[in-house]
Amino acid sequence: MLDISLSLMLLVAIVFLALLIVLNSWLYQPLISFMDERDKTIRKDLENVQGDTSQIEELKAKTEEVIAKAKSEAAALRNRTVEESKMLAQSKIEAKKEELEKAYQEFLSSLKSEEQTLKSELLSQMPLFKESLKAKFSQI
Repeated sequence: MLDISLSLMLLVAIVFLALLIVLNSWLYQPLISFMDERDKTIRKDLENVQGDTSQIEELKAKTEEVIAKAKSEAAALRNRTVEESKMLAQSKIEAKKEELEKAYQEFLSSLKSEEQTLKSELLSQMPLFKESLKAKFSQI
């Protein structure tokens, strides 16, 4: 029937234990140490990512602050430029008004002088007009 050989069983047990010891030292321990190292690097990378995320948030906040400051400076510059342009335009309008007022006064003075000249010419020629009117009335 079944013959059980004690020496063969003992040899199989020794080979099995030797195989376990060799596999443990050559395969399982390096594999476990590799997995532990991988876990450590994953944890370290996650911490770095979280640190980077906080840095990114800080940079984003700084960027938004800089943008807001630039917008406010641009608005102030635009307002100042608009005010300066209005003041320049107003000064040009005032200068043109003064120029036109001066030209108008010169025109009025020349008109008055022409009126005086015309009056004096008419007054000087009044006797001629009287004579011509008398002549016309006498013809009628």
